[in-house]
Order: sequence, then C-alpha cells, then structure tokens
Amino acid sequence: MKVTPLSIPEVLLIEPHVFEDSRGFFFESFREDVFKKETSLDVSFVQDNHSKSSQGVLRGLHYQLPPHAQGKLVRVIQGEVLDVAVDIRKSSPTFGQYVAEILSSNNKKQLYIPEGFAHGFLTLSETSEYLYKTTDFYHPKSERCIIWNDTTLNIDWPKDLNIQLSPKDLLGQSFKSSELFPCKQ
Repeated sequence: MKVTPLSIPEVLLIEPHVFEDSRGFFFESFREDVFKKETSLDVSFVQDNHSKSSQGVLRGLHYQLPPHAQGKLVRVIQGEVLDVAVDIRKSSPTFGQYVAEILSSNNKKQLYIPEGFAHGFLTLSETSEYLYKTTDFYHPKSERCIIWNDTTLNIDWPKDLNIQLSPKDLLGQSFKSSELFPCKQ
C-alpha cells in the first residue's frame, strides 16, 4: 500500500496495491499488520459501517466527542464521492482547515481520518456505496454535527448538485458554535 499524508498530515490517503487482469481485480482492502507498519499508527477498529446514497446526498459533517471520539478508515465500493475531513482540534495548527479527496470504486483510494476531525461525504455519481471502519463504537450522546455549508469553513462543495441532507444533518451547528475538541493539557 502507498500512504500519503495530505495537506493536514494526520489525514492519510491510502492507495492499495491492486492486482488486475482480464478476469477482474484483487486487493487487500485492510490488513492490520501492514496498516500499522505503513502508517505508524497503533489503532484498533471496532465497528464497520456501510451506507448507500443517491447522487447529491451529503452525509456530515459528523464527529463524536471524547471519550467516544472515532478515527475512521473510509472507502467507496460503488460510485464516487467527495470526502471531506475538517480539523476541529482547538490546539492544532490546522484548526478549522479541511482536506477533500475524490474516492471511488475505480480509484480504490481510502482515507484514514483520525480522532479530532469532523467528517462528511457527498455522492457525486448516480449512487454510491461507502464502507468505513471506526476506532470506537457509535455513541449517540457524544455525536455532533457541523452544518455542511458553514461560511467559516467555506468548503468547496460542487455547485451543480441538488444537495440532500437528513433531518438530523439539517440541524447541524455552525463551526463557531459547535462543541469542538478541547485543547490538549
């Protein structure tokens, strides 16, 4: 696997080695020992999630507060999404900045998004199927959401799609009023 830190270096772009021939393809989508060696991260994934979305569906920007914060390893198995991670760690030099990456079933790229980031994705294709591993279990009382179109974050979402949000995501808070990750002591 090839691991590339993005402009916020804690967010990692992961490109697996894909073996293709006339029959199709094969790759290891996750292998713990290789992941730990190549990323230098000692994380354990405890939950796998799978979602299907129609074009224009935007999920996020979600996160969970400590002690139930989640790191995520995300990938697309059908279709294409724009995946976004926002640094919400108050003590970080990249606080309030975001990275965005196209993930698709064709490019087979994955992102590792550590704890301390709000995360969301927008389906660009007709439909998408999205898989992600998390380092902690879903904990509804710790879950928070930043509104997708927050003017402080100014995320460059595609303008040509009819954005569709869940009722819960429509209630997302502004970045400035959100309960964010505390400063390290």
